[in-house]
Formats: sequence, C-alpha cells, structure tokens
Amino acid sequence: MKEVEMLHYVDHTLLKPVAPWEDIKQLCDEALEFQTASVCVPPCYVSRIHKEYGDRLTICTVIGFPLGYSTKETKAFECRQALEDGAAEIDMVINITDVKNGDYKKAEEEIALLKQITGDKILKVIIETCYLTKEEKIAMCHAVTNANADFIKTSTGFGTNGATLEDISLFKEHIGPQVKIKAAGGVRSLEDLKAFIEAGCSRIGTSSAVNLVKGLKAEAY
Repeated sequence: MKEVEMLHYVDHTLLKPVAPWEDIKQLCDEALEFQTASVCVPPCYVSRIHKEYGDRLTICTVIGFPLGYSTKETKAFECRQALEDGAAEIDMVINITDVKNGDYKKAEEEIALLKQITGDKILKVIIETCYLTKEEKIAMCHAVTNANADFIKTSTGFGTNGATLEDISLFKEHIGPQVKIKAAGGVRSLEDLKAFIEAGCSRIGTSSAVNLVKGLKAEAY
C-alpha cells in the first residue's frame, strides 16, 4: 500500500485544548488535499468547519472527552448538538468508572443511547485500553457489539498509553462482525500506520500521518 493511500484510513486529528482556528483550518485543508477519512476536532469547531467546508469534509468530533465520566444525559446532549452542528461521526468516551465498578451493563446502556441518537451516523466507542484489564477490555468488546456501535476505539491519546497491536488482536477475537476497529494514540510513524492497518484497523486516529507523508516530524498524538 502506498503511503498516500494509507491516509484514506486516517481520522486527521487535532484535539489540543489550545488549538486556534488557523491550525484547525490547516487540518481541514490537509484533509481535503490528502483525502483523509475525516477530520477529528473539538466540538466547538464543528459548526464553523461545516459552514466553511460543507459536505466536502467528513467531520468527526468527540463526546465525553477525554475522561468519560460525565453523565449519559450530558453526553446525549453533546451528541445531539454535535450532529446538529454538522458532525457525521461521533467518538464517545465510555464511563470508565462504570467499567472499574464492574457495571458493564450500565456502560453498554450508555453506548446504546448514543447509538440511538446517532442513528445512521457513525459512532466510535473509546474504551481507553490503558486503564482496563484484559477482562474489562473483553467486556467492552461485548458491550460495544451489543449496543450496535460502529467502531471500538482504543484510546483518547490523553491517557497513559495509546494503541497496541496486542489490543487490536484482542478486539478482533471478541467484537461482533459489524464492529470495526479504530487505533488511536501513539501512531507516530509510517511503520506504525501500516502495521495497524494490516492488523485489521479500518481507521487510525492520529495527528501525525500527513506530516509523516510530507517527510516532517510526527506530532504528539
């Protein structure tokens, strides 16, 4: 696979809390130039991007990000607002405290609620693997599958670690056939990008891919 073709798997991402519009606009222009799968941006920029770029860009945004412990009602409101503003894809963070308390059903119900809201739009579920045991990861594979979400996603990029090939293998073993995989966090080389795609990831969340193809330095995410 050619380097530029790998960018079609990428959610071109900028989620820094200090990101100015100029940087967001550069992200969007790069996404158009290199035909990335989407741009993944803070919710506050969704409406402005949609007004400026319209349907030329697929806009992805994050919900309950990055800690996940806001209430399901808050996440539901965030999700509806993002869709109204023009988002076509939603990356939600699960309530990790529910998982650590062993309340997997509650986590599943929250995912199902957001999938009900997103409807035919794409819902990706960030389970933040760095904080979970193997048992908890498997439980979230089942929860994401049962809730009819579209993707399971490894990480926010703000945790203690990002995607690993070991976790991708675990996901593939335990998710349902309709669930796809997104790797995020720590994909900072073309070799990483290729490895995760070959491992079965349909999306890669990274801020580095375009720079890498340009021969520039990788970003932090």
